[in-house]
Amino acid sequence: MSRAETTKTVLVAGTANLLLAITKLVAGVLAGSSAMLAEGAHSVADTLNQAFLLASLRRSARPPDRRHPFGYGNERYFWSLLAAFGILVAGAGYSIFEGVLAIVGREPGGEQVWLAFTVLAVAAVLEGTSWLRAFTQARREARGTVVGHVRRTPDVTFKAALFEDTAAMIGLAFAAAGLTLREVTGSPVWDGIASILIGLLLVVVAFALGRDSRHLLIGQAADPAAQREIRAEITAAPGVDGVEELFTMHFGPEEILVAAKVHFSDAISADEAEDIAGDIDRRLRERLPAVRHVFLDPTQEDAPQRDPAPSMDQARRDLTG
Repeated sequence: MSRAETTKTVLVAGTANLLLAITKLVAGVLAGSSAMLAEGAHSVADTLNQAFLLASLRRSARPPDRRHPFGYGNERYFWSLLAAFGILVAGAGYSIFEGVLAIVGREPGGEQVWLAFTVLAVAAVLEGTSWLRAFTQARREARGTVVGHVRRTPDVTFKAALFEDTAAMIGLAFAAAGLTLREVTGSPVWDGIASILIGLLLVVVAFALGRDSRHLLIGQAADPAAQREIRAEITAAPGVDGVEELFTMHFGPEEILVAAKVHFSDAISADEAEDIAGDIDRRLRERLPAVRHVFLDPTQEDAPQRDPAPSMDQARRDLTG
């Protein structure tokens, strides 16, 4: 369900960005606006990134094989990392460059300012539709607050689409403000400042996505709430005295590996322990569908520490007083 919803979200965002990339660049050239050109670069970067994200959804769906026994779920994180890099270079870099050129004295060109404002209005509708789609998915999937869900979700593909759409809405406000102030004051500095602000906004988005992708690529654990549920399910099983250590790791947004050192009761046989382990595996998958692999290691409970036996010399001293 999450993969299908994320695919729809990315497709909506990609379609909107492709249309807007062309219209923003044309409007930016005709109006001579650095902020509009920066928004055009932003949309170009977003369009390329949506292609990366769609590739990640397709490639990560491949079944496990001999070389990748846990599947290809982590491809989502690799392609999201590339998308973050694309935002940083193609979007942020060009936007800041355009802003600096406007501030240092490039003459504002173009008389078609009305076209730029028209494109901004159309962009607000299209970007708003795309953002609403991503926000609706977040609200549907959230088990608590939407903000909490976005912070915790390992689905960086969805997160990239949401972050890009949010940055796009804020960027449109920057571009509109910069263009308006340029027309009111006659100074291109405002247009340049708006372009730089758009670039800095994209730097923040790229950093956030890159950080999340890095954590997940190197093996991020399930969130604390899921770990508590897993530990409680194992501990509640009959014949289990406790859990010494619990390890979890994401293999893609919809796959979690669980490994635990479990203390089984001394009163049960090896066959009974195997049956209990099978029941734990089944119940964990039912309670948390993302759990795909469960490995339980029967571990002997550490015996209580005893005082070492006294030496012969010590015993003689005790007897002789």
